[in-house]
Amino acid sequence: MKRDWPVLPPLAAWEDSRATLHLWSQIVGKIRLGLSPWINHSWGSALYVTSRGLTTSPMPGPGGSFTVDFDFVEHVLRVEASDGRGRRVALRPMSVAAFHAELFEQLGSLGIRVEILGRPVEVEEAIPFALDETHASYDAEAVHLFWRALMEADRVFKVFRAGFAGKASPVHFFWGAFDLATTRFSGRPAPRHPGGAPNVADWVMVEAYSHELASAGFWPGNGFGEAAFYAYAYPEPEGFRAHPVEPADACFHEALGEFILPYEAVRAASDPDAALLAFLSSTYGAAADLARWDRRDLELDASRRS
Repeated sequence: MKRDWPVLPPLAAWEDSRATLHLWSQIVGKIRLGLSPWINHSWGSALYVTSRGLTTSPMPGPGGSFTVDFDFVEHVLRVEASDGRGRRVALRPMSVAAFHAELFEQLGSLGIRVEILGRPVEVEEAIPFALDETHASYDAEAVHLFWRALMEADRVFKVFRAGFAGKASPVHFFWGAFDLATTRFSGRPAPRHPGGAPNVADWVMVEAYSHELASAGFWPGNGFGEAAFYAYAYPEPEGFRAHPVEPADACFHEALGEFILPYEAVRAASDPDAALLAFLSSTYGAAADLARWDRRDLELDASRRS
């Protein structure tokens, strides 16, 4: 049975809302970063897709734990504590400054204290959250459709993730670049990354790319113009850009330095899951073969689990 991959609105139609939600997610993600143990490659700060939106997963709080969850069904942000108390922030057109103030007021009412870096990262214009009255849009329908697309991507990414025995990331949502991602590692160290991401300390990028990897993800298309899946390798092996990949709609985007597969090409395919898995597998295969990864030991044979 073909699953219902949603039709997404053109990015231009909800770009203001995307930009606002991106900044809201950074505030929530920085709360997790401030309260959780550091895990390599910033994995301890990521969010996760849920059946209603995005979650921090449990974080330490006073006398227990708590989560902060985006609910894109009812369009609320929930703060839920393990002692049964909870708070809500309605997701609606409001500025980043208003969202920041309301969320921290609700956290304070639960006795939760956390300090965060009060400005965004991985964006060119880093307006401090408490002062940002520029970004104030929220298109509930568009956000809901994007979350539904995230759910489908998350599901297929997890199937792909399950085929790897080596070091691999969870399937997680990075609030810095506002993308869902999964990454495989060869086990070998990589050349020092040059850094240079906007408003990010170079050490963050150096640590994130400390080991040879092949990564894939999904994002709404900021920088590309439409929602798309992407894949890249670091360091990029010789011949990677010209290597044939599947499906036919995939191509290498020179400006981005990544393989790109438009979301709409996946959604419209006769078998969207198979089309996306072909992209994930073929781009990873290009990276692993050209860089001579030990694929025999790193990959799992499904027949061995039967």
